[in-house]
Amino acid sequence: QPPRAGRHEPATSPVTGELIGQVAQGDRTDAAAAVQAATGARGAWASATPFERASVLRRVADACQRRRDELARALTLDQGKPLHAEAYPEVDDLIGYWRDAAEDVLRLDGAIPPSRLPGARVLIERRPLGVVAVITPWNWPYTMPAQVIAPALAAGNTVVWAPAPSTSVCSAVLVDAIADADLPPGTVAFLPGRGPVVGDEIAGHPGVAAVAFVGSTQTGLSVARRAAGKAQLLEMGNNGPLVVMDDADLHRAVAGTIAGAYLCSGQSCTAAERILVHERVHDAFVEALAAAVGKEVVLGDPFDPRTTMGPLNNADVAAKTARHVADALARGADLITGGAPEPGRPTALYWQPTVLDNVPRDAVVAREETFGPVAPVIAVASLQDAITLTDDLPYGLMASIYTADAGTGLRYADSVRAAWVNVNESSNYWETHLPFGGGGGSASGVGRVGGRYAMEALTQVRTVVLSGLA
Repeated sequence: QPPRAGRHEPATSPVTGELIGQVAQGDRTDAAAAVQAATGARGAWASATPFERASVLRRVADACQRRRDELARALTLDQGKPLHAEAYPEVDDLIGYWRDAAEDVLRLDGAIPPSRLPGARVLIERRPLGVVAVITPWNWPYTMPAQVIAPALAAGNTVVWAPAPSTSVCSAVLVDAIADADLPPGTVAFLPGRGPVVGDEIAGHPGVAAVAFVGSTQTGLSVARRAAGKAQLLEMGNNGPLVVMDDADLHRAVAGTIAGAYLCSGQSCTAAERILVHERVHDAFVEALAAAVGKEVVLGDPFDPRTTMGPLNNADVAAKTARHVADALARGADLITGGAPEPGRPTALYWQPTVLDNVPRDAVVAREETFGPVAPVIAVASLQDAITLTDDLPYGLMASIYTADAGTGLRYADSVRAAWVNVNESSNYWETHLPFGGGGGSASGVGRVGGRYAMEALTQVRTVVLSGLA
């Protein structure tokens, strides 16, 4: 239904700067109505068998498959991802999340532990929590929602989804695909609007049992405070490094750095936002990286098959990228390539792939998430130096190390806070069925997404004791 206040805001494409739609702006009344609708649907949905729910999720996957071209083109136009290099792969991952959840729920088993009571039986089973509020970002507007919504639904929860405002157009296309699967009314409530309004309302609403958030640490902590007392699944920020040791395969490390720094124009929570390079291979690595960026990273029209990197999504992230680069240069860093928006493009969001060398360790770009296409290189003297720098920041989501020695890779993994460590793979490498989330005590969140791990986070354990029965 339309927003009760009837408000809409124009949406413009980061690719062309042109108007691509009018986005409904929900208010707190709309948010409460969405929770009410999800509450009304939860009983029937929870009582459906896992096999029935799995069948519905497969229909969603089939609908997304049929609308693959439409979904990919909407993603490129609204988010800015290159159509062939990134948009189609994200749609394919989206489809995979729905299919995986349909299979995972059929294996979400319980236990029958012993009881102290003679003749009694104890059943331990997983049950849905109820209404799950899902608040998602604009950098991966299909897969970030799907990694939570699909397992939440599979487990028997209903969902209220508040997408990021700057990608609400493509999010609406996804919702249309979900609607094609004929889910029961109220099972998924779509709630576009401003985060401080609709996101805040559903996070704190008494009818919501759990809150799943993906986004920045600052916003995630605000959501967590609002959702106090509810189950929470929070995937938040990072400034996880990519480490290159002196025995690394430099060709492979350079390729991993390009994937880590420039995928999604650097707008990834697992981006290689600090490149920690051993001083003995520093010069050779920087030379090879600069050459590879000039040859392999193609900034341009995202609909052109040759393009590997599109524009940034919005003006705020472009301004932050500019601030971080300017700060690093003012502190003495060297600009190797890039460093500014590319002139002559349809919008000012086409930021050049940038390499900074000799970045001071106290530079803002070395301490905060930039979320832009910037590879800041910092020389390190040893593995211990890299470990110290890795945990010098409060984050703990993802880290990566390149080394020829398995012992070095394992020592690094065992020593750092990050909950996921890749050895000889990019910081942007992950597999959707594996557990992913912030390390304990870090500013990168709590809980895990990925396969059955998300389903476990979005269910509760129920104990049933059967005694005194004939």
